[in-house]
Amino acid sequence: MDIQAIKEFLPHRYPFLLVDRVLECEPGKRLLAIKNVTYNEPFFQGHFPRVPIMPGVLIIEALAQTTGLLASETAPDVLGKGATYYLVGLDKVRFKRPVVPGDQLRLEATYLRHKRNIWAFACRADVEGEFVASAEIMCAAAEQGS
Repeated sequence: MDIQAIKEFLPHRYPFLLVDRVLECEPGKRLLAIKNVTYNEPFFQGHFPRVPIMPGVLIIEALAQTTGLLASETAPDVLGKGATYYLVGLDKVRFKRPVVPGDQLRLEATYLRHKRNIWAFACRADVEGEFVASAEIMCAAAEQGS
């Protein structure tokens, strides 16, 4: 799935769209995506100018956007175009390695469960096979305008 297709499902836009491409998708199971991190990212101006590091909260946001794509592919009748997907919870958040300009962040979301409109995913971010961050992410779907 390229960026144009991603924009069909996620409401985010520059500078907050943090998924560049979907590499693999198994609806109901897992989704693997990438974020190419460049020095031109606006957050590097202040985090940190002399030693640029991608903020951890944005790594988690990229993972949350990945869960939105997986949920949309898993239940397009519920979470397809027109639905808004909200981050409602984080558990077991861990960071191991900084993400710097030039890194390609690999974002993986694995479906755990859902009940009513709350979905849970195990998520992991890596750079070149090296663990960066992980979290259990919970999100909720709502009709657009809700």
